[in-house]
Amino acid sequence: MPNLTQLRLAARDIFNETLLAVDAGEAVRRAVHLKGLRLTVRDATIDLGNRSIYSIAIGKAALPMALALEDVIGEPFIRGLIVGPVRTSPECSTPEACVPPSRWQWCEGGHPLPTNTSLVAAEEAFALLDRANKERALLIFLISGGGSAMLEWPIQQDITLADLRMANKVLINCGASIVEINSVRQAFSAVKGGRLAARAPNCDQITMIVSDVPSGQERNVASGPTLAPSRDSPDPREINARYHLRAELPETILRAIHANSPASFASHEFASSMRKHFVLLNNDEALATAAKAARQRGFVTEISRDIKDQRIEEGCAEILKRLEALHNAVVRNASQNSICLVSGGEFACPVNGNGIGGRNQETALRLALETENPSRQSKSMTFVALCAGTDGIDGNSPAAGAIIDSTTIQRARAIGLDPKDFLKRSDAYSFFVALGDVITTGATGTNMRDIRILLAEQHHASPPEDDL
Repeated sequence: MPNLTQLRLAARDIFNETLLAVDAGEAVRRAVHLKGLRLTVRDATIDLGNRSIYSIAIGKAALPMALALEDVIGEPFIRGLIVGPVRTSPECSTPEACVPPSRWQWCEGGHPLPTNTSLVAAEEAFALLDRANKERALLIFLISGGGSAMLEWPIQQDITLADLRMANKVLINCGASIVEINSVRQAFSAVKGGRLAARAPNCDQITMIVSDVPSGQERNVASGPTLAPSRDSPDPREINARYHLRAELPETILRAIHANSPASFASHEFASSMRKHFVLLNNDEALATAAKAARQRGFVTEISRDIKDQRIEEGCAEILKRLEALHNAVVRNASQNSICLVSGGEFACPVNGNGIGGRNQETALRLALETENPSRQSKSMTFVALCAGTDGIDGNSPAAGAIIDSTTIQRARAIGLDPKDFLKRSDAYSFFVALGDVITTGATGTNMRDIRILLAEQHHASPPEDDL
């Protein structure tokens, strides 16, 4: 007989094991090696000679990446800037424990919207780049998701901080993909789309990335402060029209979008100095790690890499359809009936109300509601779904995501909750708090998009009350 408690515990264990295995600091230590005056980063080898090394770390994984880099490089490292949230490492039990070493300057960047500290961080980055450029130093950039808001500077003087905040809020909530959002952000920013690194043309530059964007689109991480957009990037003017943003964006932002065509972005990668970038971690690695953990626990496991960036309602329907197909195939052809389906990416999730939550909690709520769909075959199986962000943050909530099972809607209605009302108000967090089903990790110190772990077993009878 299926045991919901065991399935729920297994889902949480798989998620926790995945987070531990994709540590951003350890990824830097695996990639960087210094022997004498020869620095190797993946397949790039640099003879340092008497050159100094400067670094800028931006994003949710900034702190663990920065500390690992200094640990590996040691003496040649002169100065660095960390731009990240207050607590970006599991080792930081208190804010005081997160104070970086003396060679690093710390700026707490704003998130999810830019703040005045985001502008301060940009000014500090400009000063460090000017110094490095004069010395023809080696620059190492450590970039991770979340950096778009943490370090910002407007491309035109008439764009205010209020304009930047409004523009980002509109873009985040309009339902556009991260690639589309970043194409617009880059049009009104003096640091995105490669413009930050372009301020140090005399420096050899290496960029190491913990990616929160689709595979192969690493130029979009943190809106690409060190990498010029690819030639096939969406035109921000087309995105503006597609999502009907003209009435919502400030006039200063609209003028910048139309004045700064894709051809105007920085092309510093063609300078004579070295330009290399490496993706250290991405969503594919997180999914593979989760799948491995599931297989080790005896689940017949499949990774659905194509279920990633759909509109949320389409993604939820497809993932349950895929789970049912896997379940039917396993039950029909094998004695084993415990299955796991893993998927990732970031569903497009417009915000329709003023509630608390994010796309992972809304995904979980939609999956739970699908159990009431009479066309679904899911009543023949008991299943659990854990949907969470690898960064530990889901939308405007303090949770990483939520966990649901075959009894979620039944339990909600038993205590007077109307799940469709919570969905309508974009208030999935409040729904799952009431049920005790939020997944809370705190900031994880990494950011590799979302992960969805669905576990299922053949349903033979109603679960005992102890499992509900």
